[in-house]
Amino acid sequence: MKNSFSSLSDLAGAFGKSFDQAEQKTTQQANTDDSLVYSTNSGRIKQQQCKKVTASDGFAKVHRETKGRKGKGVIVISGLGLSTSALKKLASKLKKICGSGGSVVKETIEVQGDKRDIIKAELEKQGFKVKFIGG
Repeated sequence: MKNSFSSLSDLAGAFGKSFDQAEQKTTQQANTDDSLVYSTNSGRIKQQQCKKVTASDGFAKVHRETKGRKGKGVIVISGLGLSTSALKKLASKLKKICGSGGSVVKETIEVQGDKRDIIKAELEKQGFKVKFIGG
């Protein structure tokens, strides 16, 4: 007994399912595949990226670093346990108080110059316990 199917809906009907149900299952499987980059149904698929914030141990670590900066020193503040947006706000505030530049790199704040005392006072005002690391 040979059956010829003229469309996908006929084929799905032979297995007792409607074509719409079969299409929904394949779409759901395609959406859950993490390695999928492009689908002909929906186009480019953006991967969901979850950024994890490293938990703080209760101390903000402040140290001076000159490595890779041609001898110019920066103050690096790490161990805050804040999200990226909160780090940017805190960095902006610290840079204004110190009157110098700086940036947020990964989960650390870098402030140009040697202003450890000013930074320590401001971080303690914000409620952080400050620990100086290194010399």
